[in-house]
Amino acid sequence: MTVRIVTDSSCDLSAEDIQRYQITVVPLTIRFGDEEFTDGQGLSAEDFYAKMADSDELPSTAAPAPGAFEVAFRALAASGADAVVCINLSFALSATGESAQNAARALEGEVDVRVVDSGKVSVGLGLMVKAAAAAAEAGQSADEIEAQLADLKDRVFIYAALDTLENLKKGGRIGTAQALLGSALSIKPCLDLTSGVVEEAGKQRTRGKARNWLAKQVAEAGELEQLALAHGAADDIEAFVASLGNDPAQNPLTVALIGPVVGTHAGPGVIAAAMVPTP
Repeated sequence: MTVRIVTDSSCDLSAEDIQRYQITVVPLTIRFGDEEFTDGQGLSAEDFYAKMADSDELPSTAAPAPGAFEVAFRALAASGADAVVCINLSFALSATGESAQNAARALEGEVDVRVVDSGKVSVGLGLMVKAAAAAAEAGQSADEIEAQLADLKDRVFIYAALDTLENLKKGGRIGTAQALLGSALSIKPCLDLTSGVVEEAGKQRTRGKARNWLAKQVAEAGELEQLALAHGAADDIEAFVASLGNDPAQNPLTVALIGPVVGTHAGPGVIAAAMVPTP
């Protein structure tokens, strides 16, 4: 059985991983006022952060139209796929999954498409997508991959230390972290994104303490199967990596630059860690 994997551009996977695992990525849209960009095609992550720093208006994001997913699903079926598993960022944070579901319904009876709510964002989603792609490459069926993803969803933990809450606040993705809005501007918010929504996990008075808090979450997770770090053009990412120490279980397998989709809401300077503890 040939199963192909689709995701959206919030996964923050490297171009090498996307090519290596033959993953199809459907892009979201980023808007700066009247300017509109297709994620990963007209605006690089580096250019995005530079543009956001120079802009008086915060950017916004828009989910792909169902037609974009439908085109991707049809193309994979035409190229020989028996089934397609589409894994999207948390449905609670974006309408992207709904667009994928609408496309799947439009193709019902023509193409076997399974749409999965990862319940994750950024590299947390990326870990799940890579796992699915590896399973597909190994010849697993769509049913087996869906079951594996359901198990992995409960095992991927994501924590983040933000430099500012301004983007989350204005973007309407503040979730249950509303209490942080009354904090002093110097406070550095710490978030738990494991459940697929934004939840307050603490607040630190300095950037250094916020980094230490995040490193503590990684250390307390124990031995890890996987660890992926991501950051929003943070100039102290190397200091954070160094703080994890030399234990192989704590060394990051990947360090990714967060793309425009998540960066729009998390803001510049965010550092996130997605991890899968060993059972």
